[in-house]
Amino acid sequence: MKAMALPEYGGPDTLVPMELAEPKVAPGEVLVRVEAAGVNPVDWKLAGGGLDPLMVTHFPLIPGWDVAGVVERNGLDSPEFAPGDEVFAYIRKDSAECGGYAEHVAVPIRMLARKPRTLDWAQTAGLPLAGLTALQSADRVRATAGDTVLVHAAAGGVGSLATQILVARGARVLGTASPANHDFLRGLGAEPVAYGPGLADRVRALAPDGVDAALDYVGGESVDVSVEVLRSPERLASVADPRAADVGGHYVWVRPDGAGLSALAELADAGRLTVVVDRVLPLADAPEAWRLNARGHTRGKLVLAVGDAARAAETP
Repeated sequence: MKAMALPEYGGPDTLVPMELAEPKVAPGEVLVRVEAAGVNPVDWKLAGGGLDPLMVTHFPLIPGWDVAGVVERNGLDSPEFAPGDEVFAYIRKDSAECGGYAEHVAVPIRMLARKPRTLDWAQTAGLPLAGLTALQSADRVRATAGDTVLVHAAAGGVGSLATQILVARGARVLGTASPANHDFLRGLGAEPVAYGPGLADRVRALAPDGVDAALDYVGGESVDVSVEVLRSPERLASVADPRAADVGGHYVWVRPDGAGLSALAELADAGRLTVVVDRVLPLADAPEAWRLNARGHTRGKLVLAVGDAARAAETP
């Protein structure tokens, strides 16, 4: 099968096309024909050795933990899905080797869910990691109807999904963003707040009695501001700064969860959640996607088109 892979740790220039064997399909897994793969910062951080202290890595390494595609065949004892099912997954396994930047990937059933009917392949591939991060951080602080929740970087890939999840639950969302993104946030149902010096005062002006919960997708000063404006620091969750746990909150590391993906798909099909895609690139352009992702100036997800999705993107 065709794949983009690395022969050793490195950056975008180390990621090259390879012809590799189709992955083995273990019991409790299915083989997925990949239509699109989401690009996330963890992809190039893993490739650069950033997760070496945490994960066993085998080379050649195929990166990519976000995929959308079609079940091609089942492993032993995997009756939950059938060939032809359209699915998506966050495929972080115990070791890193066979990821989603390829024509095929083997996916454990527990990580898999049926594709949202209302999202296309690119949107679906952009949802798993960011969507589960948003969902699990919101769950960790028990965000629910009637809560006022401060979301840092609310216009970003994770923040925009968290905002939609919270609004769907009936929460009031105060979202930090640059002024250029304020109309975008209003469209998602949030009340925008400019980040930067004086942020705590601006939040207090909107919520004089403090906020019920805070979700941090930036780190640094966002944790400090959250502690200032929260009624209780135990309802702070950060995916960017371990100090959140030191002040009584939670440091969240997203976990694969097929049931969580199904919940996100239900929100999407109910018209309560969408995924903003900044750009779709062919699989061979994965190195450029990494460069764009590292610059951090895209609005929405970067996605790699594979298989039929790639051929459709090439059609005038």
